[in-house]
Amino acid sequence: MHIEVQERRGRKFYYLARSFRFNGSVKKIRRYLGVDLSKEEVIASRKQHEQALIEQVESYKKIGDPFYTVLSSDEKNAIDELISKTDFGAIHLSEGDWLHFTEAFTYDTNAIEGSTITVSDVKEIIERNRWPSDKSKGEIAETYGVADAVKHIRKTKEHLSLGLMKKLHKIVFENSKPYAGFFRGKGIEVFVADRHGNIIHRGAPQKNILPLLKELIGWYYKNKKKYHSIVLAAVVHNQFENIHPFQDGNGRVGRLLLNNILLKNRMPPVNIKLKNREEYYSTLQEYEKKGNLRPTIELILKEYKKLKEP
Repeated sequence: MHIEVQERRGRKFYYLARSFRFNGSVKKIRRYLGVDLSKEEVIASRKQHEQALIEQVESYKKIGDPFYTVLSSDEKNAIDELISKTDFGAIHLSEGDWLHFTEAFTYDTNAIEGSTITVSDVKEIIERNRWPSDKSKGEIAETYGVADAVKHIRKTKEHLSLGLMKKLHKIVFENSKPYAGFFRGKGIEVFVADRHGNIIHRGAPQKNILPLLKELIGWYYKNKKKYHSIVLAAVVHNQFENIHPFQDGNGRVGRLLLNNILLKNRMPPVNIKLKNREEYYSTLQEYEKKGNLRPTIELILKEYKKLKEP
């Protein structure tokens, strides 16, 4: 940890910096201390920011490593065994199957985030273009948005990219959120709280969003022939949720990305049902806190079995 001084237009800007090795390369994180500081002010500001910088570096390492450590042979074998015992059925769905999936996914993925749109509302909106009079325009717009995003992942050839993430967010929220299609801006930090108001997750620091997403995208393309597509989809989804790059709407975009990766690897789509919301949140916590991917795999396999149920 050291002090860096940058001179710009005759003024001196002070930063506390720390370099560390991560995924085979050297990274550096800085914290701004102030401008034109005296020696005493530099010392005082450094003391104030040292612990925060340490925590920021640890946060980067935790969020930036999809497995925290490489999966052990036992973990890989256990996941492979789980996957091998599951009958995935037909890869190619009929248009009727796709309509059923789109409506179910649209209902559940919005309901998980608190939407009051019902199953019957979704059918009326998607199939008949009829709006329920007792629902907000924002919820109706997001119903159309999720359905349109499902259409997009069906036709796009992209597996994973920054552009795809922003595109999906824009499709879903274009008519309900002013920041649709944009990652969190400077100074916007996010956290997730449970129904009692307890903070259960903090997103990555805003300035780390792009480096972390690029790390994740690189990891995917490096390993897409190494791991089963369910493992790839689970890691990308969970890491995306850990990073939380958008001000809001990360859950819905994350579940769309999960399905996009499954589709691009010739697997059927999967819907995480509202009734399994608590289990879903639990799998995310297990991954974030312990790096344990197996609960997410088990949930995906469980949902596969329910794919064609009403």
